[in-house]
Amino acid sequence: MYPIDFFYRAAKLHPERFALQSSQAIITYRELAKRVESLATALQSLDPTPQSRVGICAANTTDHAMGILAAMAAGKIWVPLNARSTRPEIERILSATEPSIVITDESGAVLVGDSTRHHLHFGDTDPAAGVNKLIAQYTGKTPLPITSGEDAIQAIKFTGGTTGAPKGVMQPYRAWTAGIINQISGWQITADDCYVVTAPVTHGTSTYIMPLLAQGARLLFLDKTDPGSIIAAFRDQGGTMSFMPPTLIYMVMAYPGVMRSDFPKLRSLIYGGAPMPAEKVEQVREFFGPVVGTTYGQTEAPQIVTMMRPSELGDPLNKGSVGRCTWLTDLGIMATDGSLLPTNEIGEVVVRGDLVMKGYWRLPEKTAETIVDGWLHTGDVGLVDERGYLFLKDRIRDVIITGGFNVYPTDVENALSQHPSVYECSVFGVPDDKWGEAVQAAVHLRPGFSEDPESLMAYVKNALGSVQTPKHIHFFDQLPKSSVGKVLKTAIKEQIQKR
Repeated sequence: MYPIDFFYRAAKLHPERFALQSSQAIITYRELAKRVESLATALQSLDPTPQSRVGICAANTTDHAMGILAAMAAGKIWVPLNARSTRPEIERILSATEPSIVITDESGAVLVGDSTRHHLHFGDTDPAAGVNKLIAQYTGKTPLPITSGEDAIQAIKFTGGTTGAPKGVMQPYRAWTAGIINQISGWQITADDCYVVTAPVTHGTSTYIMPLLAQGARLLFLDKTDPGSIIAAFRDQGGTMSFMPPTLIYMVMAYPGVMRSDFPKLRSLIYGGAPMPAEKVEQVREFFGPVVGTTYGQTEAPQIVTMMRPSELGDPLNKGSVGRCTWLTDLGIMATDGSLLPTNEIGEVVVRGDLVMKGYWRLPEKTAETIVDGWLHTGDVGLVDERGYLFLKDRIRDVIITGGFNVYPTDVENALSQHPSVYECSVFGVPDDKWGEAVQAAVHLRPGFSEDPESLMAYVKNALGSVQTPKHIHFFDQLPKSSVGKVLKTAIKEQIQKR
């Protein structure tokens, strides 16, 4: 059974239910299945080669979701192209993956240019190469079945590239199937759910599309993903769940006049993509209620290696945890010599099982460095307690060694975030002649608040001691972030050097 088969099964069971909705369109499962099959047949006609690549660069729309499903149904490898990215970055991904077909909307067409063999368009920008024309041309046709096997590739997704060059992660069918099963089971997704699409479908949101469609749920696409539009979707359109990066959640909470009653049916607000300090978790739970959950994963093991359900997140013992391991996945903590560590000892988080990637696209040496004896080396530092809950510390490369002591930036960020003046912060190390590395912090204060660096340093020292106290604090109006909301420590350091 391939990932697309989950959707086809739901279309038979729920033909008249709404699958995709926006201000421009409401598409039932029956209609969506017809459009997907027609476009998938067209894609196979344009390029009959199984496992050839299809790149899609577009905003979050019902068309974009339909295009992803069609690429999957055609047995193609989906290459996500983030419409919030830059033209050089898009060109680099296209050059690396060489897709035979690229589909764009108007904004995506600007980023893609004219370098591809088959360039298709959503909407009416170019009717001659329009997706709608192909769907009409192939209406009633069905694509040839997929026969590639569960270890064949479903998608090539590029890592965020916050440090080093991004790599193309080959996600196999088995990883997508494992994700579908775990999302449905973990979040108890049903046909009554309405998922509000807020984060880009090219990234973490894509791991929710298939589980929701597998259950006959509804995906609600917004014209804009500003806080006001998001709040209106939950208040007026019956939104029940969503996945958001922490920064977007904070923006929604800070929107003037917003109240918990604006989210009458919300039952699962899932944060991920970046860590959320423990103090912030409590603030989010206090605002939205006991509906907040989280997952831990990487592009190399997508989204849901571990999960923390809302019912678990309220347990004081779980403060700072990202949950327990999901089905079809094994998790360990490994020492530098390759041995697995016992509970409550800190080491590198390693993962194996169906969720793990096949490797990096055309980078066999990097693949061999990352997957060793079946274990995916995540580069994250953490521990697992006696109950099986994973507590992350930091990326291995982010651990600060100062005066011979290991300092985990997350610990310092958690302490700083508890200060009433601090809205957001990021902690990092810089070379230092005396200490080897010095702990420093970038801080974004709450509107209307002011603080001097010394008072914040004293606050951290009181909480954690002198070793973990930042030697210098830099104030920012906004912390630099990637297109998917991750704080960019490299960019912070660069800005500090310019100062």
